[in-house]
Amino acid sequence: MKLGDRLRELRQQREFTLSQLSQQTALSISYLSDLERGQSKPSIDTLERIADAYHILLGQIVAGVDGWTISPQQELASGLHDLIEQGVIDLATAQDLNRIELYGKRLQTAREWHELYLHLHTLLKPYMLPRYSECG
Repeated sequence: MKLGDRLRELRQQREFTLSQLSQQTALSISYLSDLERGQSKPSIDTLERIADAYHILLGQIVAGVDGWTISPQQELASGLHDLIEQGVIDLATAQDLNRIELYGKRLQTAREWHELYLHLHTLLKPYMLPRYSECG
């Protein structure tokens, strides 16, 4: 399935009009229409805005979309499970971190992942959506 088709499907399932989605996301109707028709490619921020409007995770938007994969919790890198269990991060944050590789290698320990998370959180906090700025 193409991303535009998935975006349209989600909007229609929730019985949103483009106008209603525009109001919820602060994105223009024409841009949202372009996304659904595959005429524009959204940024992660745009997809997060749409996910927030639907009260779902980003992974639920891209589930089943060609070229996108979201790892389930069982496939999280070693150490991320521990951070979830400790309440340091939530599953969505762990899934985001799980996509990071450094020179083709993955971090392993909870300590390494936590240090990376803290550094990224510090750098990106001014740009984060509310759900991420509350974690950790």
